[in-house]
Amino acid sequence: MTAATIVPTRLRQHARLGLAALAVGAFSMFGAPAQARGPEGIADVAEKVIDAVVNISTSQTVEAKGGGSNTMPQLPPGSPFEEFFDDFFKNRKGPGGGKGGDNGPPRKTNSLGSGFIIDTSGIVVTNNHVIADADEINVILNDGTKIKAELVGVDKKTDLAVLKFKPPKPLIAVKFGDSDKLRLGDWVIAIGNPFSLGGTVTAGIVSAKNRDISSGPYDSYIQTDAAINRGNSGGPLFNLEGDVIGVNTLIISPSGGSIGIGFAVPSKTVAGVVDQLRQFGELRRGWLGVRIQSVTDEIAESLNIKPARGALVAGIDDKGPAKPAGIEPGDVVVKFDGKDVKDPKDLSRVVADTAVGKEVDVVIIRKGEEQTKKVTLGRLQDPDKVQAAVKTDEPAPEKPVTQKALGLDLAVLNKDLRTRYKIKDSVKGVVVTNVEANSDAAEKRLSAGDVIVEVAQEAVSSGADVQKRVDQIKKDGKKSALLLVSNGDGELRFVALSVQ
Repeated sequence: MTAATIVPTRLRQHARLGLAALAVGAFSMFGAPAQARGPEGIADVAEKVIDAVVNISTSQTVEAKGGGSNTMPQLPPGSPFEEFFDDFFKNRKGPGGGKGGDNGPPRKTNSLGSGFIIDTSGIVVTNNHVIADADEINVILNDGTKIKAELVGVDKKTDLAVLKFKPPKPLIAVKFGDSDKLRLGDWVIAIGNPFSLGGTVTAGIVSAKNRDISSGPYDSYIQTDAAINRGNSGGPLFNLEGDVIGVNTLIISPSGGSIGIGFAVPSKTVAGVVDQLRQFGELRRGWLGVRIQSVTDEIAESLNIKPARGALVAGIDDKGPAKPAGIEPGDVVVKFDGKDVKDPKDLSRVVADTAVGKEVDVVIIRKGEEQTKKVTLGRLQDPDKVQAAVKTDEPAPEKPVTQKALGLDLAVLNKDLRTRYKIKDSVKGVVVTNVEANSDAAEKRLSAGDVIVEVAQEAVSSGADVQKRVDQIKKDGKKSALLLVSNGDGELRFVALSVQ
């Protein structure tokens, strides 16, 4: 992905255009294919649902940044209007006789995207990034009718938004299908507003499911090769029954145009988000009150877990529901409310989708044995993250007595070291004062100021304690030592270091 860019598929447009003419006859030399691509049902589905697909037009007032009214619009690479604008703006002179370059007053910019009607009362689903920061939102029906819309609610984490408008006439609505039933290779149909060209139908297959592209905490995209371009954002992805099984949201492209790698939020996620936005105007997600990390092969070996799986609990929120339920750092969650947890993303998604206040069974592995804890979920809040304190390089008045172990220089925590590394009084353990270059510890990103709280799930308070635990691990024939590491603010994580 080094040469490609993940692109939200909203189209920014700074001018309205009419396409004067189209070149014809250029394709007469090519024969039509013997059979159209895809199954015969595509045309029937498109005819059935296209009136439920709408264009979303937004306007926003922004400060002019040079060029005034003569600034060339920012069109996506490959736009059919690029050549037109090149000729127009390069030859047009500014109001002072020069070519552009003048700062002007604030101006309005327009954005275009897609959406779809899910209720004949005038409820529309689209992407949050299509309507973000908009001063005005309009829904444009397939027949060109334009109606002002109001925002019902947004969810930034899944990039979804719900709008409503007063229908000027009877509407056609579409319903959600079951995205969990999709199979790789199933045919899908995308309808939207690419490059502001209006209702456009493209078809392809499901290329992958549950795709995590690190765009958000609940990534589980449907990947498709159906052509999706700028302006398709918020548009529906249909199955051959005419049910919405996804919302087209992102593409990966080096140019901004479709190269056959597009992503849609699955309908299972969309339906739940939309229901809550319509009911509450916001999302009310379940909250377990834990910080989690991946279970690597090294960590799994240290915890006697075969095969490596689950979500490792690295920290517990003192006010969260996990603490009174008896869940502790070092536990590995392998099942939540009857659903298997293969990795941290699985746990994040299933917890978020579970109703606030519901009592659930959480299966954990602790010291090699499974246990079941009953947890009553709280509600996830979304405060701004507290910024970690910046470490300083100021020397301590006295050089601390250190001991080497696992490629680390370790020292007993004292007042001077707490001040130097800004370590809170609540953090207990052995402080790292230096990390050997090219060591396993350096590779695992340990650094001076980190605090070793536990080794092999036993508390340590000195370098000698650490070395004693490492020696025992070697005697037990294990290849790595599992460390519980804290930063200065008390945030914990697990790190497995080789003892070979």
